[in-house]
Amino acid sequence: MNEKILNIINLLKKNNATITTVESCTGGRLAAQITAVPGASNVFPGAVVTYQTWVKEKLIGVNHNTIQEHDVVSEEVAIEMVKGGCELMNSQFAVAVTGYAGPDGGTDTIPVGTIWIACGSKNKTYTKCLNLGNDRIHNLNVATETAIDMLCEFVYDALN
Repeated sequence: MNEKILNIINLLKKNNATITTVESCTGGRLAAQITAVPGASNVFPGAVVTYQTWVKEKLIGVNHNTIQEHDVVSEEVAIEMVKGGCELMNSQFAVAVTGYAGPDGGTDTIPVGTIWIACGSKNKTYTKCLNLGNDRIHNLNVATETAIDMLCEFVYDALN
């Protein structure tokens, strides 16, 4: 069991708050980490895996123009994923991940191994860009752990 997640679940319970995940390249890994901890159902209404762009737009409400202007793997899209996840799941907090995990994909300006993580609420968001290589499994593991760390930091800061 992940002690960091357990502590955040307890803090969320204490504050009657909830968290959701909106995941693209991590494909549900964050949600799996959260739901592996007993008591998660009290603070985790659900998750959305937005693997294809149209799902980000139609289900989460990411603006098509944002994707066209910045790319689907961008800080701007990750922030919109957080806001859309909070809205869709009626959650106070969300964490979102979008990236080119590899070994293929990417663009001339956004190479494979670029992963944007956003964590926050409707009003405030922390973001981080990872620039990794083309080892898919490594990239997914690093992205998942980084997102968990960001989630813990954001929720702790917001509720303490």
